[in-house]
Amino acid sequence: MHSLIELWESVRDFIATGGDVLYIVALVLFIMWVLIIERFWFISREYPVLRNKIIADWNARVDTTSWYAHKIRDAWVSDASTKLNERINVIKTLVAICPMVGLLGTVTGMIAVFEIMAVQGTGNPRLMAAGISMATIPTMAGMVACLSGVFVTSKLEGKVKSAVHELADSMPHH
Repeated sequence: MHSLIELWESVRDFIATGGDVLYIVALVLFIMWVLIIERFWFISREYPVLRNKIIADWNARVDTTSWYAHKIRDAWVSDASTKLNERINVIKTLVAICPMVGLLGTVTGMIAVFEIMAVQGTGNPRLMAAGISMATIPTMAGMVACLSGVFVTSKLEGKVKSAVHELADSMPHH
């Protein structure tokens, strides 16, 4: 319990040093990871049921060789692909937004530095350092959030692509 309190205090100090923009970075990161976890859940738990139903429906068909049967097969594969790709573009957009939100923190931090310089002059390096820290920490946080999403998103896209190919290969058209 004591270590959780220390962890929370260090996070709170980090946010205080980086400014309120870190709350926005944290919100974007949270939403992004909720969507990523949901997609992995869908691929591992819900999609296999859908895949098995589609394959069973295909195998139950008498006609699998006509043009009409090919179009039904293509429609089923397309429908499964659409369901697998749901929210992928939203996740990719959130990944791309993370560095932009970090740069927003850079701008607000630099404005704070310029305000200090306007009021105090350039003779107080300690106050300027606090503003520069407020400018760089959100940028770093946005980049780390982005990198965490980039690798996982590419892995997720690979799983989706292979699942679609596997489904298409599981439904032979003689």
